[in-house]
Amino acid sequence: MSVAVQPGSDEADTGEFPTLPGPVRARTEVRFAGATHPGKVRDRNEDQYLIAKLAKSMRICGSSLPDAETLKFSDEEGYLVVVADGMGGVAGGKEASALAIRTVESFVLDALKWFLHGEGHEQSTLSAELRHALQRADHDILQKADREPRLHGMGTTLTVAYSVGEDIFIAHAGDSRAYLFRDDHLERITSDHTLVQLLVDHGALSPEDAREHPRRHVITNVVGGPSPGVQVDIQRRKLNDGDLLLLCTDGLTEEVPESEISTMLARATDLNATVHGLIDAALTKGAKDNVTAVLARYQMK
Repeated sequence: MSVAVQPGSDEADTGEFPTLPGPVRARTEVRFAGATHPGKVRDRNEDQYLIAKLAKSMRICGSSLPDAETLKFSDEEGYLVVVADGMGGVAGGKEASALAIRTVESFVLDALKWFLHGEGHEQSTLSAELRHALQRADHDILQKADREPRLHGMGTTLTVAYSVGEDIFIAHAGDSRAYLFRDDHLERITSDHTLVQLLVDHGALSPEDAREHPRRHVITNVVGGPSPGVQVDIQRRKLNDGDLLLLCTDGLTEEVPESEISTMLARATDLNATVHGLIDAALTKGAKDNVTAVLARYQMK
């Protein structure tokens, strides 16, 4: 599910994914909300997002058992949240972000062993498969740009959060961010792939000065773009009851400081209202870029 909105409007998806009853290592209920807005300056929205549930099922096509159920579901479910911020302007930023989302969606459905937990060799398997998903998106975008010269150079950031039970993995390329809000503390899980972040990491620039640096929008690593190859960062966390995950594009973080985001998440009882509150905060400050935010709250059962 990807969302594109017209200037001056916003669209949102809200809902919840309750887990099916039955024993499992950690039963998790996930509530979510997401929205995207073109902002106050741009007439195109090149941001995309996706929220999905993965459930194991078995369809019985024939059996000698008289009481065989035709469709059975496992009680284990996985959850996928994706945010992408396209670049390339009229040449295809919107198309790049949409293609990346669709590629990840298809890869997860057809190839990802999503039902594995993040322990021992399974952690390595999951990390490798998530990395492969972003590499596949990189390949698909470059291939499409080769076929259509007008799209040359199109690319996108891509931040993917996948969870099953109490394990969550974050795969990331670009400067869209993933945050984890826990016990009134906001942790930035991802590190921006930007020139300015490199300067901060090497001690050549302070985080405060980075916010106003004239080259803060120069991205060093994207899915697609002018040349093949994408660096994929993978982070893993153990979820606690009540954790709140935020995935967002830089249209939000460029305008709204982390301290303000943290305050809003601390008050989050209605996720839909909080998502729109975050976007409204960016709009109030001018919203020079597209703005997208997705929230997911994890509750352990």
